Amino acid sequence: MSGRSGGAGSALTWSALREVKCVELEQAADGWGRVSNRADAVRDRIEGELLPGLRDTQKGEAPDAAVRGLRRLGTNFQYIYTECGLLRTTLNSLAHEIKTQQRVLQGALDDAAALRFTVQADGSVTYPAAGEGLVDGKPLAGGTASGVPNPGMVPPSGLVAPNPNAGKAQDIADRVAQAVRAAADADWRYTRILRSLKAHEGLGVPVATWTDAAADAAAVRDAARGYLKDAIPHDASPAERKAWWAGLTDEQREEYLAVYPDQIGNLDGIPALVRDAANRDNLQLLMGKLEGRDDDDSATKLAALREIDRQLRLVPEVGDPPMYLLGIGDQGNGRAIVSYGNPDTSRNVAAYVPGLNTSLDEEFAEGDLKRARDTAAAAREIDHSSAVITWLGYDAPQSPDGWNSLAVAGTARAEAGGRAFNGFMAGLVASNDHAGPNLTAIGHSYGSRTVGAATQQEGGIPGVTEIVLVGSPGVGVDRAEDLGVGRDHVYVGAAENDVVTKLPASEHAVISGIGRALGPVGSLVDLANGGDADLWFGTDPASEEFGGRRFGADDGPPLIAPGRVTIDAHSQYFDPELDSTSAGSIALIAAGRGHEVKQEQSR
Repeated sequence: MSGRSGGAGSALTWSALREVKCVELEQAADGWGRVSNRADAVRDRIEGELLPGLRDTQKGEAPDAAVRGLRRLGTNFQYIYTECGLLRTTLNSLAHEIKTQQRVLQGALDDAAALRFTVQADGSVTYPAAGEGLVDGKPLAGGTASGVPNPGMVPPSGLVAPNPNAGKAQDIADRVAQAVRAAADADWRYTRILRSLKAHEGLGVPVATWTDAAADAAAVRDAARGYLKDAIPHDASPAERKAWWAGLTDEQREEYLAVYPDQIGNLDGIPALVRDAANRDNLQLLMGKLEGRDDDDSATKLAALREIDRQLRLVPEVGDPPMYLLGIGDQGNGRAIVSYGNPDTSRNVAAYVPGLNTSLDEEFAEGDLKRARDTAAAAREIDHSSAVITWLGYDAPQSPDGWNSLAVAGTARAEAGGRAFNGFMAGLVASNDHAGPNLTAIGHSYGSRTVGAATQQEGGIPGVTEIVLVGSPGVGVDRAEDLGVGRDHVYVGAAENDVVTKLPASEHAVISGIGRALGPVGSLVDLANGGDADLWFGTDPASEEFGGRRFGADDGPPLIAPGRVTIDAHSQYFDPELDSTSAGSIALIAAGRGHEVKQEQSR
């Protein structure tokens, strides 16, 4: 706009600012928006039509090569969509800032015209004689006031000009100078951003390009803060967020998705399809950001993100539950929320909360996601209108010493996780198409303590009518009825050899001298022999005293097997091959048929 090449000084004048045609910037933004939308549509066609069609009709090396080529092409179009969307918002945000300063300028010019002052080419303001001299009573001489772009940085002189026009002229000159200075700063900032928004040469989109794209998105987010970000209703209820999104124009939605996929994708109450689209794009930006780091934490999270990305790109087999990415982030131990089945259109929705040692790593991306996928597949055979979610929306406790340290895990993370889980479930209620969906909360291990904490928040877990607790060390309450859904709607799975379900209460958790001598193995032996209904986090959910409905579970491998120590009994509740009884019961409950679950005798 001004041709300025640096931050100091400016060739922009007030007359040039007044003549800037912001409509042309907005028209250019619209053009980039059309390119972005077309790229998105082509990507959708590649992934939704061409790849499934090729897989279903062709076999052999040539079709496999074609699939690889189409996937690369889809990635290319995704990159075009992202960068062109950033260009659109950059130009619109620039136009927004320039129009704001044009309004400030025009207000000053209008005031000058009304007072019959003259605004000079350099922005100074000439004012006429006025007032009366104390000696001769004649009008005081006029003069010229020069504007100060940053008046707060100029100390007051202590002198007051006697001509009453002088102060008015100074105010107008300052407003003119400030408008020009702010517009010139915007020109400089956005010029730098626009110069950085350029594609890598060639047909491929290497990892380094996504790293650059992550930096581009961060720069645009920072620049467009006044244009878009302040309107995102972070502090609103999920229902209010849903209404906010519904009230936006198509162009506004496209800009939010392009510039703030991290925020829109993780905003409870936004429709699942929108969150999925935003998070898939943010996933690429996250991988690009982490690629540029060399610490172990980034490498661990990057491996998990790559595995999630791989699964998202798989063409589902006929009958497989479709995969939706409802949340993703690298904060804390990492965040990931994945649904198998659309939670907005499903009548039955279950959310599984994992426990101790769960973080955004490959084990989570492979194991914890598989638990939801297996449960969803079984539930959809019972009622096709079912979806099951893996919810890693909190920092589960991490145990550096292995399962031997479970006893030291406190409740703070469960309380924080419970609040976050309730926000997520409230979002499901708001976005679900059914008037009264059947919602189930499933807590495994420490995740059951998190679910328990969620039930103790005001109003309980929004919409939840069924609660499943498996491998639980206690949930923070002593009776099933205290969970707020009725004792007949609390289901418990506890394998006989699952040491975590026998973790004794703190006042009984005295490790014997033998246990200390044996280290972790001895400690686990002591825990397994607890034999008390009081667990670390309250009454044993599988006990008669608790009063829940216990369902069958395979005993699992004994803690001490020939030649090894194993806690595998704690991890197979969801596995249809290792524990079909427990997995089948969980699927029945998730499908809204909990009344058909066969009840097992309590401990």
